[in-house]
Amino acid sequence: MQEKEMVNDALSTLNNSITEYGAIIAQCDNQELRKSIQQLRDADEKFQYDLYKIAVQKGYYKPAVQATQQEIQQVRAQLSEE
Repeated sequence: MQEKEMVNDALSTLNNSITEYGAIIAQCDNQELRKSIQQLRDADEKFQYDLYKIAVQKGYYKPAVQATQQEIQQVRAQLSEE
């Protein structure tokens, strides 16, 4: 497996883990366990972002085009209507 594939696979795995942590945290009643899972999620989010920056730098990942201010305002307006 080439480095690019390994990095993209790791990013995908981390993204899935972060999503799963969120679902677990939302349903967790035990505050001590909840805090532990939040710490795991926070650490994975930091690692994911660090790896993401490396992937972009090496050209392994191309981020989406930045939203314009107008697009951001449109989304805000739509969300505030609901």
